[in-house]
Amino acid sequence: MKYPAFEKLPDVEDFHGEKIADPYKWLEEPDSEKTKDFVNKQNEIFDEYRKTLTNRDQLLSKMREHYNYPKYGCPKKHGKYYYYSHNPGLLNQSIIYQLDSLDAEPRVFLDQNKLSEDGTSAIRMAAWNDDGSVYAFGQSDKGSDWVTIKFKTAEGELLKDEITKVRYSCLDWTKDGSGIFYNAYPSQEGVTDGTEVTGNENQLLFYHKMGTAQSEDIQIAAFPEDPKLMSGAEISDCGEYILLGIQRGCEPTNKLWIYKIQNGEIPRTENGILPYEKIIDTFDAKYDYLTNNGTVFFFATTKDAPRKKVISIDIATKETKEIIPQPETAKFECVAPVNKDYFIVEFLEDVKSAMYIYSMEGKQLCKVPIDIGTIGTISCKRKHAEIFFSFTSFLSPGQIFKLDISDPSNAKTELYRETVVPGFKSGDFVTEQVFYQSKDGTKIPMFIVAKKGFEMNGKNPCLLYGYGGFDISITPSFSSIRLPWLNNFNGLYCIANIRGGGEYGEEWHSAAIKSKKQTSYDDFQAAAEYLTAQQYSSSDNICIMGGSNGGLLVGACLNQRPELFSAGVAAVGVMDLLRFHRYTIGHAWCSDFGCSDDKKDFEYLKKLSPTHNIPNTEKFPAVLVTTADHDDRVVPHHSLKYLATLQETCTDTNRVLLGRIDTKAGHGFGKSTEMVLEEYSDTFSFIAKETGAEWNE
Repeated sequence: MKYPAFEKLPDVEDFHGEKIADPYKWLEEPDSEKTKDFVNKQNEIFDEYRKTLTNRDQLLSKMREHYNYPKYGCPKKHGKYYYYSHNPGLLNQSIIYQLDSLDAEPRVFLDQNKLSEDGTSAIRMAAWNDDGSVYAFGQSDKGSDWVTIKFKTAEGELLKDEITKVRYSCLDWTKDGSGIFYNAYPSQEGVTDGTEVTGNENQLLFYHKMGTAQSEDIQIAAFPEDPKLMSGAEISDCGEYILLGIQRGCEPTNKLWIYKIQNGEIPRTENGILPYEKIIDTFDAKYDYLTNNGTVFFFATTKDAPRKKVISIDIATKETKEIIPQPETAKFECVAPVNKDYFIVEFLEDVKSAMYIYSMEGKQLCKVPIDIGTIGTISCKRKHAEIFFSFTSFLSPGQIFKLDISDPSNAKTELYRETVVPGFKSGDFVTEQVFYQSKDGTKIPMFIVAKKGFEMNGKNPCLLYGYGGFDISITPSFSSIRLPWLNNFNGLYCIANIRGGGEYGEEWHSAAIKSKKQTSYDDFQAAAEYLTAQQYSSSDNICIMGGSNGGLLVGACLNQRPELFSAGVAAVGVMDLLRFHRYTIGHAWCSDFGCSDDKKDFEYLKKLSPTHNIPNTEKFPAVLVTTADHDDRVVPHHSLKYLATLQETCTDTNRVLLGRIDTKAGHGFGKSTEMVLEEYSDTFSFIAKETGAEWNE
């Protein structure tokens, strides 16, 4: 395939005395005519390639057929009404419904599809006030991380209050519902529509009193001495305290300050910072507020417990007690107070969910019976004994259970709703979990999903997915998008739970960050070697795929071990590890990657950065790079500069090197259903073609 030649400029940057060429730096200007021309030409190339995808239309039809099933969210009671989200099938966004009771007729409360004409606006964050009378929701447009907070009453009235320039924000109400806390970047210069690349610094924390203008909001936290710090406010269950969590980037640690509200008023201070009491004032562990009984506060923490434990701190006496100890091998995934004096606890045990009920004294009362899979949403409140939770697995489209813990020692589950996908029969497929050995001898878990009866012949087309970053766990989940790959292409779908993720707690995460980041890539490459050695597939049939940090994973592995793979899909990836920290929220990722401003970090980052280490070899796999013009988290020039360098460098390969750039979309969020289906039909058609998969009806 012929690729157009693009202008190379003599841009060079000096990193600690070493000069690094940056010939495509001009692609960092998203609104320039040259960048627009580059994007258009890449999409034209992919349009031509799309014509060679003989089964693409059949695949899109199958995907649309499988995707057209009813999707439900967990019900939750706010005030006198229940609410849940629902998409009957192919709507661009879900609709939020209101119920008088669980068996009453639902009525539309808020239809996200009416937020914009093209279906690319969606609710990014939301919070009800305590009595359920007003709903605050953050609206994102075209997938941007910027949101506008709006307010709607339970009776359907849209209030005049509106809050702008909100990003990476908390959202919590005062107990009496008179106001709300949020974060904003009021000094952000230029556009805030998702196309900007300006760094996000000096985040501020505000209190908005309902019925007043945003210009009158009270600033309650700022960090001028360290403009990259971020914070969030949370109101205690009793309503008497503000808990301020302070975070440094994406580090899994936080400070914890507390302010006792006096006379129900939030004061305006001269420096814009309330006189907080600094309960935890170091970044040495994570503290997640659970609830409190007076001055005794409960937290889930990683303090001396990398897989977390539950403790209490009496803020009056500073006495600390261990309530639920760190489990021997599992990790705490979720803890929430329920039915006044109990906790519902979700553990992750070998990347599978388990659920228990504990007393607030730390006694385990019962285990909640669930199948092997993943608990999604847990919908509960401390004042209610009624709990709803969603459950999914690779072969379970979704179930919602109602859990009654009126008798906490004998919790009873009841199937409230089960999702049915047309044409899908779980018995037609199999799932297994294997443990393979990485380069350093560590055992890494991997899930393998396939059509029942597949042969271990070393020829199966295989999609290997990974992430391995930011303490995020990749757990079993259902996706109708994958069904044609499994059923019609007879493909394998594999997830390698590599280090850098959160599957086994902070030790698993920290084993593959900064100077140890290569560990993630070793783990992922070992997964491909295992699949080949065990005759699941072969290097001629394996495609690797990942998004964001996973896109970086794909780029690094293609560079380092191109002979292991037939193809790679790098979605919205962090492809320039030398400059990522300078754009939008990129500075927050230094917690996992390090920063090239530091010489010792630069020395390893220059060896890992996908854009700077592309080899010219005839064995280089086929590549599909995807991004979006409104991705203001991992800005699109990461993918554009990588793609330009890839097409220029890899002249010896006869494999395709392609880009697919969406417009009116962000970092995977807010896309309309049709955009999602179009993108995945292109992506899986590419994977099928480049791994030799053949279509079967």
